[in-house]
Amino acid sequence: MEEKSEQLHQNIAHLSDLLHSGQDEAFVTSFNALHDFEMGQVYSGLPEQLRAVAWRLLDNETLATVFDNIDVDDEDIDDLLQEMPPQKAVQILRNMYADNEVDLLQEMPTRLVATYLSLMPKDEAEDIRKLINYEEQTAGSLMSIEYLAVEADLRVDEVMRLVKQQALEAEAINYVYVLDKQERLVGVISLRDLLTHPDDMLVSEITKDRIISVKAGDDQQDVAQIVADYNFISIPVTDDNDRLLGVITVDDIVDVIDEEAVEDYSGLAAVNVSQTDDTAWHSAIKRIPWLIALLLLGMSTATLISSFDGLVRKASILAVFISLITGTAGNAGTQALALAVRRLAVGSNNSAVKNFLSEILAGFLVGTATGFSVFLIVTFWKHNYQLGLAVGIAMAIAIMVANLAGYLIPVLIDKLGMDPAVASGPFITTLSDLTSVLIYFNIAQLFISHFTGA
Repeated sequence: MEEKSEQLHQNIAHLSDLLHSGQDEAFVTSFNALHDFEMGQVYSGLPEQLRAVAWRLLDNETLATVFDNIDVDDEDIDDLLQEMPPQKAVQILRNMYADNEVDLLQEMPTRLVATYLSLMPKDEAEDIRKLINYEEQTAGSLMSIEYLAVEADLRVDEVMRLVKQQALEAEAINYVYVLDKQERLVGVISLRDLLTHPDDMLVSEITKDRIISVKAGDDQQDVAQIVADYNFISIPVTDDNDRLLGVITVDDIVDVIDEEAVEDYSGLAAVNVSQTDDTAWHSAIKRIPWLIALLLLGMSTATLISSFDGLVRKASILAVFISLITGTAGNAGTQALALAVRRLAVGSNNSAVKNFLSEILAGFLVGTATGFSVFLIVTFWKHNYQLGLAVGIAMAIAIMVANLAGYLIPVLIDKLGMDPAVASGPFITTLSDLTSVLIYFNIAQLFISHFTGA
């Protein structure tokens, strides 16, 4: 990563020097030699006064490639477009892939979006409005309307001519979709099939009518899972009447997988991890609310421990094992939470009841094994098997309860229609502390007469 960062700085410095020295042609040649992804990074990294020169030198297609490859989560991306006159910005937007164009427009103020749409041809503006209206994180919000589609009565050579004509417009040409007269999706042909069959063959003879598609309202996570399962490069999006609306390409699916992973990890860690280059101040601001909330919950644990102060005075040895039991139970709960969130994210071949019973059995086995181990350790360490038995039983039950909570809480949250990842690791750990202390001291009371003064 350091090497890539250094290369980026070198590219920016080199292109900046060319602009400063007025070597316009050399700048354009050097910029066009960059990879598409690098174009986006370099352009956004140029000083504003040099970008004002750069966008005047680069053609609309190149600038569209630039904005196609800038992360829309970058808070300054709409500012980059506003550095140009609206007419120029609209030309760039029109040359972008529709899904990227929509993502960019959704980051802008409504007033600015209305201005740009008013400068577009009516049919194009209407298409963009339809895409913008799809809910975020659905298939409709991800799809591109630049795809290859043909009718079934064409020959292979005719389709190949169409592919060549439309290739520059389409975002992906790996699949050609076959439509009937009502524009319903009836099949798909791969580019491989077109290249390996005779030119005079009807495409209907090589069309695969087993179609895997998604609906515009489907959740993006479900779409990503289908693409991963079937190893698709793109997947068609249809309406309720099977009319083809657009396609989702694998580059958007990779973004979805990354986004979902960030959300899950943020939930498990109770902090937004999407911005890795935050300042210390912004990083602290994001963490403080959760930490204070967990602190208040942790105070409940402290209050509970203090309510057993009399028990601890009778057998001070009990205090030694509090952190051992709460820490281990918290770890077990976090493990169960991670597995439950992952299972909800990617699905499971087992029924909910089978998963529940499996988790109970796993918790029992883990709790029993850990409890028995700590029983042996404490017994030989303190030469008191009653104390070892109390700690071992408490450990076993605390782990079983924490394991069950780590599994059930995200499942219940998911049933309520919320993101199960919000059942964060720190929350489960703190909750496990509370239940573990309660279990530990109640079991210790049953054995207090056997190790008082130990």
